[in-house]
Amino acid sequence: MDTKQIHITDYNYELPDERIAKFPLKQRDHSKLLIYNHGEISQDVFYNLPEYLPKNALMVFNNTKVIQARMHFRKETGALIEVFLLEPYSPADYEQMFQMTETCSWLCIVGNLKKWKEGRLSRTFDCKGKAVTLTVERKGEHGTSQLIEFSWDNATVSFAEIIDAVGELPIPPYLNRKTEESDKVTYQTVYSKIKGSVAAPTAGLHFTDSVLKAIDMHGIERDEVTLHVGAGTFKPVKSSTIGGHEMHTEYICVHRHTLEKLLKHDASAIAVGTTSVRTLESLYYIGLKLHYNPTLEEHMLHVTQWEPYSTPADKIIPASVAIEEVLHFLDANGLNALHTSTQIIIAPGYDYKIVKMLVTNFHQPQSTLLLLVSAFVHGDWHKIYDYALGHDFRFLSYGDSSLLIP
Repeated sequence: MDTKQIHITDYNYELPDERIAKFPLKQRDHSKLLIYNHGEISQDVFYNLPEYLPKNALMVFNNTKVIQARMHFRKETGALIEVFLLEPYSPADYEQMFQMTETCSWLCIVGNLKKWKEGRLSRTFDCKGKAVTLTVERKGEHGTSQLIEFSWDNATVSFAEIIDAVGELPIPPYLNRKTEESDKVTYQTVYSKIKGSVAAPTAGLHFTDSVLKAIDMHGIERDEVTLHVGAGTFKPVKSSTIGGHEMHTEYICVHRHTLEKLLKHDASAIAVGTTSVRTLESLYYIGLKLHYNPTLEEHMLHVTQWEPYSTPADKIIPASVAIEEVLHFLDANGLNALHTSTQIIIAPGYDYKIVKMLVTNFHQPQSTLLLLVSAFVHGDWHKIYDYALGHDFRFLSYGDSSLLIP
């Protein structure tokens, strides 16, 4: 099939507002679990998930941590300006960025932009018991984003501490409510570690320490990748066919030990969430590039949106060979981890290479995430969503979960 000709309206369904979970359950692992197993559907409670997973499998989680990416500044006129962090610009490296002192710059979305034509905006607040003044200045446009320079008057304070003190957690817009203090805990996975996302990898929100322990006891190996979720995850598909939709770019990091575990498991994995899916499947295409061009440098390994669909059939290699190629690349360059980015779109017509089972939530109508699910279950998404709607499942970020076995 020609994936680019897919009409997004074919992936619509009626989602009443009352079915969108505005808050999570008090106990994360007590959410419902829909099991789709080779076309058969049943349901259970999430804490029983390990019972449905094959022993000796590899389960891959996204360990990104949501940052408090939303900041507000007030002009002298009283106008409120919102600055929403999208991705680091200078320095571009996430780890370096959060350690910066005194100044840094980000690509941002600016709310109420028309009221901020020029000049600097400042606010003073308490950080580590000291008064700190944070100043922002517009430095130009980058596509649909604004380049914003941040500066602050205390060299002992890092940018990570700045956003923890003054930023707000950016909960999804479809919740139609303000961020509450409880979201700081409930909108993070229990295994989140690496700061950088502006949206949570929500399939992971159901896991508790006891479920993770049960997975270990079940003989399932766990590992983690990092994909920093961008605001583009909420970007609606506005073109009539998905060929006109531009996917957002997301930063990924995969360590050597993850690649080694993948090889040990025949390059097969159970993915927790669509972000883990995009990372794992992107790894295949990175390995494919390296197979035919072993001298590529790290910045050339970015996976473009349509790359999977433009690869000739006679160029396809086994997934284990692709993973080996990535390992060879790390060895040749003296690296312990791969740092790159992906723009991959996974939609019907896509042939999954590494992911064999998927834990995921219920996604918005006409979204690229729903396209990813449809590709995974070979077009059977309507059956799954009809069941969920008919059996009082809760939808979207704080909603219930599913285990998909195609």
